[in-house]
Amino acid sequence: MLIVLRPDSTREQRQRLVRVLEQAGLAVGISQAGPRTLLDVTGAIGPLRDLAVDRFAGVERVIPLEIPYPLASRATQPEDTSFAIGAARFGGNGLTIIAGPCAVEDGDVLVEIARAARAAGAQVLRGGAFKPRTTPYHFQGLGEAGLRMLRDAGHDAGLAVVTEAMDTRHIGLVAEYADMIQIGSRNMQNYALLKAVAETGMPVLLKRGRACTVEEWLCAAEYLLAGGNRNVALCERGLVSFDAAVRNHLDLSCVPLVKRLSHLPVIVDPSHGTGRSELVPAMARAAVAAGADGVMVEIHPNPEEARSDARQAVHPDELAQLVPDLVAIHEITRKTILSG
Repeated sequence: MLIVLRPDSTREQRQRLVRVLEQAGLAVGISQAGPRTLLDVTGAIGPLRDLAVDRFAGVERVIPLEIPYPLASRATQPEDTSFAIGAARFGGNGLTIIAGPCAVEDGDVLVEIARAARAAGAQVLRGGAFKPRTTPYHFQGLGEAGLRMLRDAGHDAGLAVVTEAMDTRHIGLVAEYADMIQIGSRNMQNYALLKAVAETGMPVLLKRGRACTVEEWLCAAEYLLAGGNRNVALCERGLVSFDAAVRNHLDLSCVPLVKRLSHLPVIVDPSHGTGRSELVPAMARAAVAAGADGVMVEIHPNPEEARSDARQAVHPDELAQLVPDLVAIHEITRKTILSG
């Protein structure tokens, strides 16, 4: 059972409740979820029923642990999680635009991309220095050299930087150069990696696994939250599909669903979600209309020459044309949510 205390609950109220629970032979773990204190209570069910803990002073609600992701659940934290990275705000009333190449491949080209992304309205630069590829014969990234290029290009353009950590051995290196650590789709259920990334305390962008349910996705987020890291954003990037017309099935229905289930910000990646550049603008608009807190778009000045996922990259000029539409849709969506 999880007992959620009100934000205005006092230390004395918490201590009294903990004392009563422990006297009943129950174990109590204490953690924080934003302004609220959480009591994780384990032990015999009988005493929990007899104590009527929901009537104690300072208690906001009692949540049965049938919910496998209590810290990520909106039942625990009704307010949206919101956090800032540089000029970017994830969650709240902001619209986050993340843009950049699939992979870092050249320092000069990356500076050009970063400046174009900033001019188009992006606040975060993306790019892979370590690339998980289906075949070992495809470009695997530039490693630390790529991280250095990414950091320098981000600083030059005034953009925060997000990039993927694929292995626990890379976490310290990625944390040295990036402002936000991405957990890629293939590693969503790499629990050792999730635990280690949580310990850094850095903001995390958690991509949904290629064949994972919403519950599995939120349980992966729970590993980060349980590790003490509260600055977590989710990223829908498409599911494996039987239809070869598109690379993946972009599940936009998960956006309003997750927003009902969880307080965490939701970002949508229409580039990986479709694998086709001509579909990216329409799906980005649809994502924001569905309630997404932002989008991640792959851009390249010469998309056909990109060394990774060239088919899904759009030209920076297309992003510049797209962003005003996204901002307008976001304003309408927020007004609808607030009035509803």
